Amino acid sequence: MSADTALVAAINRLRKERNAVILAHYYQEPAIQDIADFIGDSLELSRKAASTDADVIVFCGVHFMAETAKILSPEKTVVLPDLDAGCSLADDCPADEFARFRAEHPDHLVVSYINCTAAVKAQSDLICTSSNAVDLVNQLPANRPILFAPDQNLGRWVQRQSGRELTLWPGRCIVHETFSEEAVLRLKLENPQAEVIAHPECQENLLDLADFIGSTSKLLNYTQSSQSDTFIVLTEPGILHQMKQRVPDKTLIDVPGLDGCSCNACPYMRLNTLEKLRDCLENLAPQIAMEESLRSEAEAPIRRMLEMSR
Repeated sequence: MSADTALVAAINRLRKERNAVILAHYYQEPAIQDIADFIGDSLELSRKAASTDADVIVFCGVHFMAETAKILSPEKTVVLPDLDAGCSLADDCPADEFARFRAEHPDHLVVSYINCTAAVKAQSDLICTSSNAVDLVNQLPANRPILFAPDQNLGRWVQRQSGRELTLWPGRCIVHETFSEEAVLRLKLENPQAEVIAHPECQENLLDLADFIGSTSKLLNYTQSSQSDTFIVLTEPGILHQMKQRVPDKTLIDVPGLDGCSCNACPYMRLNTLEKLRDCLENLAPQIAMEESLRSEAEAPIRRMLEMSR
């Protein structure tokens, strides 16, 4: 029996013993995606977890995603294979600094992208995702100014799409900030029939080159619905694993980073491994825990988003 086969067998045994559900974000390594019960973006996965009868949620993603699962499923045990699997966006928006920023804009409604900590969610009026951000902003009163955090690139895109002027917190995702515009232009010249598809966390100059802009799930669905047979993909390359399964006959091209290498894999997402997945099931650690007061405060703007998204 190979090492990977033994690992998978151990994970499957422990998942049954623990009555656990394994969730994997699209940016996880293919081996983890292949063993997961559910694959999706962070909100899809948290909603899925809340609807299952599992006792244990293993969130193969990054810390804020596991936090969101705990916020929505406080009675369940939530574990993250590697507690150091953080997020540059969440790190870019410390709760204490955000509180000071909010205090400077007391009349603003606070809309926070789900890629933030529970402590920032608790300070927000509404949480959004890249899928629903434009629609939610369009539903807010026209006479109320809006503070948008933490991703300034997503905020600029929402501003353009909604026509609303937003006050932006200056955060950014290290993965989506490091794509090379020169490389995209070269790939377009080499593949004139290709469509460029991009996540709205990318910088504005790259979004201007895109034929389609959407969340991770929307990019995946677009490769299926589009008549094009070639796509230049501007997002974390982990999604290519699912795209290849959905559209095996189409050509998918990932874009190099600014230094010319294909190095846009999220370093935090890739901290999770099959070995750590097995260990966290075995030990039920590291667990996500938070004070109930913080959890309930962070839950309110998430529930508001879910109500407005129906």
